[in-house]
Amino acid sequence: MASSGSVAAVDLGATSGRVIVGHVDADGVRTDHVARFPNGPVAIHERGRQALHWDAVELYRQVLDGLRTAFRQHADIASIGIDSWAVDYGLLREGRLLGLPYHYRDERHEQGVAAVHARVDAAALYARNGLQHLPFNTLFQFAADPSLALADRALLVPDLLGYWLTGVEAAERTNASTTGLLHATTRGWDPTLRAAAGLPSGLLPALRDPGDQLGPVLPELLATSAPVTLVGSHDTASAVVAVPATEPDFAYVSSGTWSLVGVELDAPVLTDAARLANCTNEGGVDGRVRFLKNVSGLWLLSESVRTWEHGGDRVDLEALLAAAAAVTAPVPVFDVADDAFTPPGDMPARIAAWCDARGLRAPASPAEFVRSILESLAAAYAETLETIGTLTSKDIRQVHIVGGGSQNRLLCQLTADRTGLPVLAGPVEATALGNILVQVRAAGLAGLGGASLEALRQLVARTVEPVRYTPSTNRTTHRPTPRRRMSV
Repeated sequence: MASSGSVAAVDLGATSGRVIVGHVDADGVRTDHVARFPNGPVAIHERGRQALHWDAVELYRQVLDGLRTAFRQHADIASIGIDSWAVDYGLLREGRLLGLPYHYRDERHEQGVAAVHARVDAAALYARNGLQHLPFNTLFQFAADPSLALADRALLVPDLLGYWLTGVEAAERTNASTTGLLHATTRGWDPTLRAAAGLPSGLLPALRDPGDQLGPVLPELLATSAPVTLVGSHDTASAVVAVPATEPDFAYVSSGTWSLVGVELDAPVLTDAARLANCTNEGGVDGRVRFLKNVSGLWLLSESVRTWEHGGDRVDLEALLAAAAAVTAPVPVFDVADDAFTPPGDMPARIAAWCDARGLRAPASPAEFVRSILESLAAAYAETLETIGTLTSKDIRQVHIVGGGSQNRLLCQLTADRTGLPVLAGPVEATALGNILVQVRAAGLAGLGGASLEALRQLVARTVEPVRYTPSTNRTTHRPTPRRRMSV
């Protein structure tokens, strides 16, 4: 068994992608970022409207270039793993992509909700798949997709890239659990749900688990014998692997474009109370359940910054966050889950309109807008964790914030203040670290063959010391006001 080893992690987010080489030994994990590239929606005129798609072909080109760089710079890479955002897919016929995958923020999905609920009502749907209602869940996208009749295979984004690298079709189980088509208890494809989405038989590939080898890379692509290894290919599943928790009573916030706020369980919670709270049961590595809620995230901030920059302003984010921290006047706490904040566009105008419609004073400056966004996110985190604690009877004693949001000091402190719990922030690259560790364990490197998730987390804790935020003693912990529940 090798005492150390390197693997390549392909980590794809909604705004950028990375290829990272991870080297693991008994002392911890070292990473080398060998490639970074932009990613984002592409608007294409389609039947009288601008439809949002992902440029999957360009994404694949960037991934392949990044992997070639990785193998030139690191001769000992033993495996490749791919993770990405959830729910979006490509349709294939006889192995050929039929068109660019739709982006989950495209507006077409709403018609799919009505079509599915006409066949299976919301309560029965939750009892089978345990998923939070989001209008862009894959089964709703499928129900709104007229191209299904042309396809003989559907592959989620990381599975599509894995297929292009190896020629092997499969569905990794953690990401499959986000589609709404996986049975929450059996963790297999559910024929009733497949029929509700109008899927032809055979469209969904065989399910595989994190740690399985998908297959060797096609020799014409890379001169390597390293296989593609399945990881928690839903990025949050990988991020949760790398939460540096040393105690069992923790909650996590995987904070980036979205915020995934939850706990880890051994079995799903399928009660009607969980459904009405709009909590979700998604698959984790090693058969764990990620019981969480998908809360809007730093998308609100990034879209606001984009709006100001398009208007001609130069935005120094660090200076803007410092100004937001210095705001002392009350700012509105708004419902970050409101559907008005989902599409791209002028986010400050939407926040102001939301406040105006409710007789609230809207923020008056960029600093106040940022403070309002971060207060509202922290309030949503606090409310969600309080609900999850009640639904699971879990005694949450600390909150781990991982991902890009762990660098936002104001957000971390506001989360500690509003939850009344200590917040441990970091690592930033939790998703890539989880991807790397699952690969290393599968390859039997660094003495980690067969290691438990707890052992992997201990290794992360030895590698990255989280920044600790304690609830402020001179600020009353705020309980968020009641929020609108998304209709189902």
